[in-house]
Amino acid sequence: MKDNVIISLADANYFELLNELVDSIKQFDQSKNTAICILDAGLNTEQISVLGKKVDEIKKAEWDIEVPLSKVQGKEWLKSQVSRAFLPKYFPNYKKYLWIDCDAWVQDWYAVELFFRACEDGKLGITQTMTPGYRILSNVNWLFGKLAIIKSQNFKHAMKSKIDINKARKLAFAPHINIGVFSLEKNSSCWKEWQKNLRSTLKNGQIFGSEQLAINICVYIDNVDVEFLPHNCNWLASNLLPKYDNEKNIFVEPFLPNQKIGIIHLASGIKVNNQDMRKKKNLEIELQTLDKTKISKSLRYKNS
Repeated sequence: MKDNVIISLADANYFELLNELVDSIKQFDQSKNTAICILDAGLNTEQISVLGKKVDEIKKAEWDIEVPLSKVQGKEWLKSQVSRAFLPKYFPNYKKYLWIDCDAWVQDWYAVELFFRACEDGKLGITQTMTPGYRILSNVNWLFGKLAIIKSQNFKHAMKSKIDINKARKLAFAPHINIGVFSLEKNSSCWKEWQKNLRSTLKNGQIFGSEQLAINICVYIDNVDVEFLPHNCNWLASNLLPKYDNEKNIFVEPFLPNQKIGIIHLASGIKVNNQDMRKKKNLEIELQTLDKTKISKSLRYKNS
């Protein structure tokens, strides 16, 4: 029996990305000792058949916390904003859980190993959305003089969810935590804290982003035990494009020492001429290379 599991979720529209994620995991020999499980949020029969030959388990995602139908509006993929906080319920036979959003893929197994190490002793393994090269961490609208309106992601979502103003202020300039890649042990107390906060954020706020706000509250308000991993374990390419190493054929961090990126995440999309790379695999964007030239590349996973 495998102790560790990697889990993701998708609907029919994101099947190609999910399939690429699975292939990116299975390219490594180490994956033979790690289970891969899928939450189905609207995959079709053919897609389930394709995945069924590659992964260990597929289960239908549910609304683990009841939300009004008016908020759902037929978007079954929004279950990802709820079900990922209940992973041991769906797949109870594992000790360590690593969630990876379907619009991310694994370039180097070391990131997977770090996440499984990070969640030991009940810790939450996760990354903060910041790294050398980020020019802005929070947005504000300056009115006049010293007065400004805070527009940080955490503060904006906290206010929409009617979170206590003192808690919202504490979250306002805390480094944002992206929930697209995280790890937890089965028996971690963080699951219950997260679920508690998620019920609160879902009650008054929108579904999208609710689970992310809830985990930020867990870390910065409830002080759950956390192991912060380097940003290259969940590289948000839409915030900062990587560079490309032509010699090694890999994506690397854009600043010295140009570390290899472990997990590349296309959250929020990579836009080229108003088209999203998540929806068009052959779409390419111009990147700097380590030998100081430029190259056009897709940031999607390509099976070698």
